[in-house]
Amino acid sequence: MHITQAELQRERIPLAFRDYCAHLLPELNKCRRANWYLPWHCEEERVAWTKCQYDDYQRRMKILDKRKKLQDQQQAAALDADL
Repeated sequence: MHITQAELQRERIPLAFRDYCAHLLPELNKCRRANWYLPWHCEEERVAWTKCQYDDYQRRMKILDKRKKLQDQQQAAALDADL
């Protein structure tokens, strides 16, 4: 994360949104408040935050896939050792 807990608290970012992409939210929320939450404003900030969320999801899925493959290999080795 590129933002401290104190900054998140000062910006009043809810705990549910304090994740890997939380550093993008203060700018997005500031733009939204300045433009009365109009959906056609703040598009660049919203797209940057959404892309960060997607990239984080992809990163976590790769890690999970590697863990599953390693676990499957260990189980197969344990079965081979028992035979």
